[in-house]
Amino acid sequence: MSLSNKIFLALGVGVLFGGLLNWLAPAWVDPLDQYLLQPAGDIFLRAIQLIVVPLVFAALIMGITQLRGTGYIARYTTKLMSLYIVTSAVAIALGIVVALIIRPGNNAEAIATGEASSDEGYSFIEWLVGIFPSNPFEALATGNLLQVIVIAALVGSAINLLKEEQTRPFLNVVESMYEIVQKILQLVLKIAPYGVFALITSVVATQGFGIIGNLAVYMLGLIVAIILMVGIYVLILFFAGIKPKSFFQGFGSAFTLAFGTASSNAALPLALNGAKRIGLQSDLSGFAIPFGTALKRDGAGILQGFNAIFVAQLFGVDLTAGLVIAVFLSALLVSFSTAGVPGAGIIMMTTVLSAANLPLEGIAIVAGIDRVTEGFRTLLNVFGNTANASLLQQWENRQGSELQDE
Repeated sequence: MSLSNKIFLALGVGVLFGGLLNWLAPAWVDPLDQYLLQPAGDIFLRAIQLIVVPLVFAALIMGITQLRGTGYIARYTTKLMSLYIVTSAVAIALGIVVALIIRPGNNAEAIATGEASSDEGYSFIEWLVGIFPSNPFEALATGNLLQVIVIAALVGSAINLLKEEQTRPFLNVVESMYEIVQKILQLVLKIAPYGVFALITSVVATQGFGIIGNLAVYMLGLIVAIILMVGIYVLILFFAGIKPKSFFQGFGSAFTLAFGTASSNAALPLALNGAKRIGLQSDLSGFAIPFGTALKRDGAGILQGFNAIFVAQLFGVDLTAGLVIAVFLSALLVSFSTAGVPGAGIIMMTTVLSAANLPLEGIAIVAGIDRVTEGFRTLLNVFGNTANASLLQQWENRQGSELQDE
């Protein structure tokens, strides 16, 4: 059985077991979650996250040094950001439109099922300054993925400007690091189904299915918007000449792991391996997929747009054109600055609500069920990232063919 099938099976069994545990043995939920499920899930996430930083650092340096000059880096970055802005704008608009059509705020009970901090937001300027590290060792130690990418890009660019005999020893170390991390990844993936089982069982057992009824329209609308965005991507891939079946087969394990862990960072190693399976150039995928893991968040974009309209409806705020535009623009910025870890989306919601002058109390209302929908959003994040990397490959191929024809 393939890894993606094993993870998918673990998800199904975990949902079933967690539901039965919540229904038949509620007294066992807390001790089992505290002493078994949550620790097992956390250990698995830590094992995956252990290799993310060295993998991104090594893969980016290797990718950049294979690009034979910084002109390729600038071109890839420009094309990727163009794709990201367009597709992120579509995702946010889709979330807003779905919320305006189904009106989830008019069908929800104003219940506070969780807690969320309202002082975690920060400005775009602060985010922009923050992606440049002042201490490279601190960035590597804390796992700040954007800063790690900046460091790797600078190191790789500097290597390209030096003579090969000056940089070969360091590149040998980087290449060895990459191979070692890949071997560790293979060992960690052997426990992936068990880690996913523990994580999903913990969520279902502690949350139960009762909470879904109170915000059913909200959850349904959010999932519908995500499915529609996946459908749009499938159409884009098809018309770009990429077979969706091959795409799903190549990245299937990354998608299922993203859904089970609700962490884009955790799915990064499998996304890089999937790029090899579908035939993406190693230099391109080694740059584009880590870059997208740090920046590309279609799921977060849909969440922010959808949630803002939901909160406005729930509290009876008039949905003016100015409010919708403020939501759209702030959600677009936030979608590029949401961390790839569980719970980040609900924290960043503060920025969007503040920009649109909406009540911050809305955060607590959706915080309790955020984890229930987070897997869907994370799956879309990884789907969008890998799809955009594949589109960049097609863009490069067509541009190369046109130059040859000339």
